[in-house]
Amino acid sequence: MTLVVRTPLAWLGPGRITPDVQINCEGDTITEVGPVRPVPDEARVIAIEGFCMPAGADRHVHAELGDTVVMLRRGVTAVRDLAWPPDRIFPLAEASELPGFHGPLIRAVGPMLTAPGGYPTKATWAPAGTGLEVADADEAAGAVAALGQRGATAIKVSLNAQAGPTPSDAVLMAMCDAAHGLEHPVTAHAEGPGQVARALGAGIDELAHTPWTERLSDDVIAAAAARMRWISTLDIHGFGRDSEALRVATDNLARFHRAGGSVHYGTDLGNGAIPSGIHTRELRLMHEAGMAIEQVLASLVRAPLEPGAPADLLVLGDSALGDLGAFDDIRLVVKGGAVVAGTDH
Repeated sequence: MTLVVRTPLAWLGPGRITPDVQINCEGDTITEVGPVRPVPDEARVIAIEGFCMPAGADRHVHAELGDTVVMLRRGVTAVRDLAWPPDRIFPLAEASELPGFHGPLIRAVGPMLTAPGGYPTKATWAPAGTGLEVADADEAAGAVAALGQRGATAIKVSLNAQAGPTPSDAVLMAMCDAAHGLEHPVTAHAEGPGQVARALGAGIDELAHTPWTERLSDDVIAAAAARMRWISTLDIHGFGRDSEALRVATDNLARFHRAGGSVHYGTDLGNGAIPSGIHTRELRLMHEAGMAIEQVLASLVRAPLEPGAPADLLVLGDSALGDLGAFDDIRLVVKGGAVVAGTDH
C-alpha cells in the first residue's frame, strides 16, 4: 500500500524547508517528495497539521537497558547498540528487521574489545560477555573477524584507563587494521588522560562519547576534527544538573565543532536516567555547545526525506527549527512506511 503524508511545513534535511509537502512511501522507501497532488484511491492519506521531518537515530544505546517500544513511539526508528553480549544483541538486531518488531531498527557492535581485566568486564551495568578480552594482536584480529561474521556493523574498543588496563598500542593497531580490512569503522570509549590521543594515533574513526575526563589541547581537537566523528552523550554527565564533567565535555565539543568536526546525536541509553526515544535535553546541550539548531537536527536524523531514502519520518506539533522543545509533542511516527504512533495506528 502507498502511504501518503501531507503537512503544511516540512524540513527535509539541511537547507531544505518546504511548505505544503506531500511524501509518498511505497513499502519501506520514500518514492516522491513534493507539492500536494492527486494519489491513487487505494493509497492511505494522512493529512496532519504540524512540522514534518526525518525520524531520529540514536547512535549510542544499550538496547536491552531501554524500552524499544517507547524508543519507537518517541521518534527513534534506528539505533546502534554499542556493547552487549553477542548471544543476546545479535539475535535482537536480526529480529528488529522483521515487520512485526515493535521497536527501532537495531545495528550492533556486539561486545567491547578490551584488555584482560579491562573495562567493562567488571562494570556493574554490564552482563557477562559485554566485554571481550584480547591478550595480543593475533587474538585482536581474530576477535574482529569473528564479530564481523556475527553481523557487527562496527567494532568498539575500550580505552578506559580509569577502570582497568587498556589494550597496548600494538593490540589497538591490530584491532583497527583488522576492522578496516573489513571496511568496518572503529569506535572507542576513551576515558582518562591521553586516551583520545592514543585513539587518534591508532586510526580510530569515532569516539562513542564526547571526551569528558580532560580538556583536550587545541592540537588534539584539530586532529580529531579532521579524522574522527564524535557521538554527543552529554547528558550522562549530570542528567539535567550541572557538573564538572559536563562542563569539560561541553567545552571539548564546542571546540571540536568549531574546528569542523562531525558530531552525531547519541544518548548512551541505559546509563542512568536517560529516557527512551528522542531526548530533548541532549539536543539542547548540543545547541548550547554551539551547534545551530539545524545542525543539531542533522546530527539526529537517520536520513534526509528524499526519494530512495528509508520511509522513516516524524510529525511534530510545531517547528523544531524554532524550538527543540517541539520534540515533546510528537504527533506521528512512520517507520518503514508503516504508521507506528499517532492517528490511531
